[in-house]
Amino acid sequence: MSHSRLTLAIEDNGLTLPEAGEIAVFAPRAGFDLSALPRERCRVIQPLRPDYEAYERAGYACDVAESGHYAAALVCLPRAKKQAHDLIARAVACADVVIVDGQKTEGSDSILKECRKRAEVAGVVAKAHGKLFWFSGGDFADWVAPEWQEVDGFLTRAGVFSADGIDPASKMLAAALPAKLGRNVADLGAGWGYLSRDILSRESVETLYLVEADHAALDCARKNVEDARAAFHWADVTRWEARARMDSVVMNPPFHTGRSAEPALGVAFIEAAARMLAPSGQLWMVANRHLPYETALNAAFGQVEEIAGDGRFKVLHASRPSRARR
Repeated sequence: MSHSRLTLAIEDNGLTLPEAGEIAVFAPRAGFDLSALPRERCRVIQPLRPDYEAYERAGYACDVAESGHYAAALVCLPRAKKQAHDLIARAVACADVVIVDGQKTEGSDSILKECRKRAEVAGVVAKAHGKLFWFSGGDFADWVAPEWQEVDGFLTRAGVFSADGIDPASKMLAAALPAKLGRNVADLGAGWGYLSRDILSRESVETLYLVEADHAALDCARKNVEDARAAFHWADVTRWEARARMDSVVMNPPFHTGRSAEPALGVAFIEAAARMLAPSGQLWMVANRHLPYETALNAAFGQVEEIAGDGRFKVLHASRPSRARR
């Protein structure tokens, strides 16, 4: 477990935390054990709403971005290398001591080698298929990701889903959407706004609710969807409460939590869609071909059909949400 590397570093391998000052913890996922750090000094930097809320409930101070100076910073490596570089560069810029922790699958070995070329690494702990190391100083300015990058006429940012181009599954879903979606529409897991912009090309849409858990992706969506009908919500889709019944829900739900495939997340999206739809409402979603979402769809809707697809993806249409039959 990642937390045991942190404990070993502090207790047995010479990692000494500054005696005073806040400790920034960049991008820890829910469940990452921070018990080796003094909770009252930790500031969790987490743009993902479910993880932000998990640490907030556990009593940690949380922010979506760093602010000011910190005595130390712990960077929990993400899988995306550009994002990892950016987090480390930001940590170096705002903290006296930088600690980096991650699994081999998150590139911890290569990140360690790269950091050694830029700073003197004071210590390394290798355990449980991963590494934790720490250092001070160094020049990492070129690792800072640009605030915005333009892709196919949209603005994206390092670390957000499909940052380097339009997701092919979303493109397939957009092509399959009907001309009329009703007045109230929700884009669940809206990302940086590709589907939302397509939805708003329909004049009949009066309000589009963009619900997205990644604060950075939602910032991109605000740039990409400049339409008065758009309402932006930084929220966990599975917990978000709609203020009105939806005529349509459109979604390309995520099915990964961190490193692990988690189809249950897509099932939770389906259940959330059914709860917020009007009795005559309809769901339009795309998914990887191998994901068995039909069982959940048939449990939540009276009618389900595949309307488009190929060997990789399937576009599913569901109507008559079960809530309407209660």
